[in-house]
Amino acid sequence: MKEQRGFQSFMAIALEEARAAGARGEVPVGACVVRAGAVVARAGNRTRELADPTAHAEILAIRAACAAAGSERLPGADLYVTLEPCPMCAAAIAAARVERLYYGASDPKSGGVAVGARVFSHPQCHHVPEVYDGIAAGEAEGLLRDFFAARRG
Repeated sequence: MKEQRGFQSFMAIALEEARAAGARGEVPVGACVVRAGAVVARAGNRTRELADPTAHAEILAIRAACAAAGSERLPGADLYVTLEPCPMCAAAIAAARVERLYYGASDPKSGGVAVGARVFSHPQCHHVPEVYDGIAAGEAEGLLRDFFAARRG
């Protein structure tokens, strides 16, 4: 991970969204988009609620940030997400031209950044954000572990 001067993490907001998603019965994943030091969008998973397989936290936050910006691109934006983005979300991150991606827990089963499809490493990927992993990973992993343990219980 590269050092950033004056770095302020917004992962706590993504974790709030993940907890809210879990309370709604959704897989507890949360995200927020930050531009110029201000949160411009935040969301948690809503796939079940909306009956929409694309309603991942990252997609919902990117959609809201783009709507607020009046643009399909988010130059200079940071995306914080509690779980490594899946291939669909990684492709959306690239398409939106998100500048920096910060994520918590890795996703060895469905990840699309460091494992699996590794979307950003393909020559067809038109934009590659700076990627920082492991931000509040323990707390993000705990939310997921507890959620799925309760489902199995």
